[in-house]
Amino acid sequence: MDSIYRFLGRSPKNQLGPLEQQLLEELWKCKTATVRELLENSELELAYTTVMTTLDRLYKKRLLERVAEGRAFRYSPRHTREELKKAAAEETIRELLSSSPGASLPLSYLVEAVSEHDVALLDELQHLLDRKRRERSREKR
Repeated sequence: MDSIYRFLGRSPKNQLGPLEQQLLEELWKCKTATVRELLENSELELAYTTVMTTLDRLYKKRLLERVAEGRAFRYSPRHTREELKKAAAEETIRELLSSSPGASLPLSYLVEAVSEHDVALLDELQHLLDRKRRERSREKR
């Protein structure tokens, strides 16, 4: 999961562009593919070299695995969509908490956002907090 956090940073070279996101989505759908397979089995209307270069960038960002297959590479995602969403949310919350000397202000922002989205989620948040407290209490024993 550490490699996920590296690309989630605010550095422009680590953020995903629209084409990178699109190709990652395509790979999540088909699980594994070569550049040619992606172009043949999707509605992508891109040059072969564009897809090849973009997949190479995703590989270098450690978001894809690749294995040689003849003169080409077969690519597959290293992480699920859910793992990336979770990592992005965790990183955003970490940044929010570290942006203020006191953690209560960012936490109040979180509670406000949750309540604006869906008041019922406040009950779920309370349930998660209670469960985490019980787990921590058991760990201390």
